[in-house]
Amino acid sequence: MKKPELLIFDINETLLNLGPLTDAINESLDSEHAFSLWFRTLLHYSLTETLTGNYEDFSVIGKATLKMTMQKFDKNLSDDALDSILGNIKKLPAHDDVEEGLKILKGDGIKLVALSNSNAKLLNEQLQFAGIASYFDAIVSVEEVASYKPEAAPYKAVLAKMSVSPENTMMVAAHGWDILGAKRAGLRTAFVAREGHAIYPLNGTPEIEDKTILEVAQTILNN
Repeated sequence: MKKPELLIFDINETLLNLGPLTDAINESLDSEHAFSLWFRTLLHYSLTETLTGNYEDFSVIGKATLKMTMQKFDKNLSDDALDSILGNIKKLPAHDDVEEGLKILKGDGIKLVALSNSNAKLLNEQLQFAGIASYFDAIVSVEEVASYKPEAAPYKAVLAKMSVSPENTMMVAAHGWDILGAKRAGLRTAFVAREGHAIYPLNGTPEIEDKTILEVAQTILNN
């Protein structure tokens, strides 16, 4: 396997543990399924915005879809309560394997970029809170292209910013849809098999599949 020059990392779930946000949503809506439903709805409507030629901030869509989810569970929370719940996204720890994996990749001279559907301000706050912002050569939000992953524009924007070809770039993500989007944009891919996540079986097979960021790093550097 040819070692990539550039690694692009998805953030939420791939690098950051969504546990605090998951717990807050599930407890507030009194269901262990509430977070999963909200997150799927958030992704659904962010893609709807992109497919219909519009762009709304991911946090705005997040609150709107949480209101929709709230209604499904017959709850009536105030705007302030919803803001408080969603504020947990700024307080997510990195998964235990993440910092060591980023450290050895950075030490080997591979360029590292964070790419998220979140806006730039939130993305930077998240990475600073998790203590991993310093490992990245660039931190990129899809707001730069006003288009959500897995549409091709966000991936291509990173390639242009970093002046690296797609064949020398690898997308690292814990979401099958993100892996598929990156593949369709011509990038190489590495899937992080976080609990509850799976590869899309229709042409979504990645070049690398490991359980942690550290294992992905070791696979890249040992080949």
